[in-house]
Amino acid sequence: MSAQQLSDLIRFARHNSPFYRDLYASLPSSVDRLTDLPVVDQKSFWAANTLHDSRVLTGPLSEATVYKTGGTTGSPKFSVYTRDEWRTFVTTFGQGLVDTGLRPGHRVADLFYAGELYASFLFVLDSLAHAPVDNVRLPIGGGAPLESTIPTLRDLAAQVLAGTPTTLCRLAEQVLASGVRLDSVELLLFGGEALFDDQRRLLATAFPGAEARSVGYASVDAGLLGRPVPGSDARVHRAFTPHSVVEILDDSTDEPITEPGRPGRVVVTSLFRRLMPIIRYPAGDRAEWTGTGPGHFRILGRAEEGVRVGPVSLYTQDAQDAVASADTAGQVVGMQLVVRRWEGRDGLVLRLATAPGDERDTDRRESLARAVVAELETVRPLYPDSVRAGFVHPLSVEWARHRDLAVNPRSGKLVRVLDERPTA
Repeated sequence: MSAQQLSDLIRFARHNSPFYRDLYASLPSSVDRLTDLPVVDQKSFWAANTLHDSRVLTGPLSEATVYKTGGTTGSPKFSVYTRDEWRTFVTTFGQGLVDTGLRPGHRVADLFYAGELYASFLFVLDSLAHAPVDNVRLPIGGGAPLESTIPTLRDLAAQVLAGTPTTLCRLAEQVLASGVRLDSVELLLFGGEALFDDQRRLLATAFPGAEARSVGYASVDAGLLGRPVPGSDARVHRAFTPHSVVEILDDSTDEPITEPGRPGRVVVTSLFRRLMPIIRYPAGDRAEWTGTGPGHFRILGRAEEGVRVGPVSLYTQDAQDAVASADTAGQVVGMQLVVRRWEGRDGLVLRLATAPGDERDTDRRESLARAVVAELETVRPLYPDSVRAGFVHPLSVEWARHRDLAVNPRSGKLVRVLDERPTA
C-alpha cells in the first residue's frame, strides 16, 4: 500500500462522507498513516449507515447492489457495492481460490445461501467465474432439499463442495444415513464460520477422499480479509495486498501488534471501496500473526462470541475445548450452547450432536456428558461456585442429531449460542 493510495482514500472519505468527516474532524488536514486514524466504532458506524439518508455513504445510492449483513452486531444491516467494486471484490477473491486446491476443470457445487439480500451464494459463484483456472459451476444453493442435492451431486460428479461448515455437516450426516457414496468429492471448501475438529471427523467419515480447506476469509461488511495459505492449518490466511490492509490490534490499547503469536482483534481497511468506505473497521474476529510468511495470520475465532449465564461469562471456545478434551473417541460432531431460565435462575445446556448410530449407546453418552461437564467446570470454576451459591442451575447436556441444531434461516450458519430466556 502506498501512502498516496491511503491519503487519497482518507481525503475522499473526509470530503464526501459525513460520518468520516466527523470522525476525523480533529485530525490534521493531511493524514497518510493508518495509525494516525481512530478505529471505527461499530455501533456508531451502523447508527450512521442507515438505509435512507446514510451519513456513511460518499454519494447517492443510484448505482449499487444492496446486501444484508449481520456485521458484528448480530442484527441485520445493509452493505452496498458499486458494480466496479463488486467486480474487484470477486476477481481478487477468485484469484485466491487457486490456493485452496482448485484445479482446472473442477466441478464445484455452490452450497451457500441465496436470496433475502444475502451475498454468499452470489459472491462464491462470481468468484469462481472470475478465478484464474477454468471450472464448472453448479449453483445448487444451501436451501435446496438434501434429498435432491445428493442425487444432483452424484449425477454431476461434483468434485468440490463449497458451503458453510453447518451445511456441509448436514449434508455429510444425510450421506451417511442414506448410504449413498459420493466418491468424486475431493475438496470441501468451507467459509462463513469456523470448522471445528468434531465437524472434521464427521466430514472425513462421509467424504473419506476429500480434504477440508478454507474457501477464503471475507465478509460482506468488511470486504476482503484473507487469502488462503496452503498448508495443514486452514485457519492461516494472508492479506489481499494491495486491495486491503489487515491490522491486528491490542485488545486494551488498540496499538498495532507486530510480533507473532500475540492475539488481538482484526481491523481492516479496504482500498477499493469508495461508496461505503471501510477504514480501520473491526472485522469482529481475533487473530495472531504466524511469522511463517509476509502478512500471514491465524484466525482465532469471533471476538465476542459467548454468553452470560447469571454472573458467569462463558465463551463458545471454552465449551469447544472442554468437548475436545473429554471426547477422546470422537463421538461429538456438533455443539450448541442453549441458555434457559426457569424457577428464577439461568441455566446452561450443552446441546451435543452425535454421528448416526451413536445414539444407541446410552451408557457411553452419559459417561461423555459427565466428562464434558467436569472439563467445563474446571476451566470455568465460577460456574460450579455459582451453582453452589444458588445463582444458576447446574450445567446439563442435551443430545441431538446434527440436523437438529438450530441454524440461521437466512445464512444457514450454525447458531453457536441460543438464548431462550424470556425477554418480556
